[in-house]
Amino acid sequence: MRTPSRQDVRSSCKNLVAVIAAACAFSSPAFSQAPAPAQAPLKIGFVYVTPLTDAGWVHQHELGRKAVEAALPGKVKTTYVENVSEGADAERVIRDLVQQGNKLIFTPSFGYMEPTLKVARDFPDVKFESVTGLKTADNVATSNARYYEGRYLAGVAAGRMTKTHLAGYVAGFPIPEVLQGINAFTLGMRSVDPKAQVKVVWLDEWFNPPKERDAAMSLFNQDADVIAFHTGSTAVMTAAQERGKMAVAYHSDMRKVGPDAQIVVVTHEWGGYYTQRARAVLDGSWKSGSIWGGVKEGMIRVGDFGSKVPKSVQVEVLARQRDIASGKLQPFAATADVRDNQGRVVIPKGGSLTDAQILQMNWLVEGVQGKLSR
Repeated sequence: MRTPSRQDVRSSCKNLVAVIAAACAFSSPAFSQAPAPAQAPLKIGFVYVTPLTDAGWVHQHELGRKAVEAALPGKVKTTYVENVSEGADAERVIRDLVQQGNKLIFTPSFGYMEPTLKVARDFPDVKFESVTGLKTADNVATSNARYYEGRYLAGVAAGRMTKTHLAGYVAGFPIPEVLQGINAFTLGMRSVDPKAQVKVVWLDEWFNPPKERDAAMSLFNQDADVIAFHTGSTAVMTAAQERGKMAVAYHSDMRKVGPDAQIVVVTHEWGGYYTQRARAVLDGSWKSGSIWGGVKEGMIRVGDFGSKVPKSVQVEVLARQRDIASGKLQPFAATADVRDNQGRVVIPKGGSLTDAQILQMNWLVEGVQGKLSR
């Protein structure tokens, strides 16, 4: 074995010093790579206009909230406040949700539109989603669903099932969204039963189960054998079950309370939209705008037929649903003059309503027994 020379020793020491220096430098706090802090979850608030129940308008939005949490685990933290009346109470609740740190707030009721806009002006860094609202701002987007597409299809089912040629309709307020539904339902019904009439009862409330039930019973007493409704509870379906009549479920499946009464349901699906908007806030791509989706976009669907509905009727309704999705069928397009119930032509033969005209609807179609207000 060769004895190391001085040159060998000096070279080894230099190498050792270099290794030690490198090791010290790597372990120095100035050079260490600390893990990046975890991003705090996006806080999202929801405001509900009625109590949270097992079915109905608020129930569908609650399913949408849960869908956001399921799709974005760990990235979002959601909360909701239920049974908030429209107006001053809504403004107070929305403002409180902002103070709690929510950076995205969904307000799904038409009467929340103005309170939402008012709060949004004071908090430009918070994003707001006015569901069924009509007015936007830099930090306020609007969204709605083409409920009338499902209403038309429900009218087809009702027209096939009625024996008296008379349907009832329990309605909240005479706003365009409700008028669209009444008119589409009537047009769908009369497309298969030209003798059909639809009698409307206005409640001037969205959620009042005893009042909804009384209205349904009154309509059944006037020979209506099927009822549709635009209110927030299951009371109309329960009344139909009690009387051995039929009803079109709205917002969500109601066979739990009307196993024999339900003929079909018009369902609203909010989970996809809510998740999309939450993702947009998370990645910084959120922009204000207005979305109006229907059957084609998966925001509206009909189905969940009751046990008394013949297979032939189910097939027909689902075929019409596919026609709407493809654009082949438009509820507010006319093969002959369409008149309102005062005799005025509202859709000329061969014509169709634009979105702007549908959104401003202020008439009731021929075949509807009722006025715009009581």
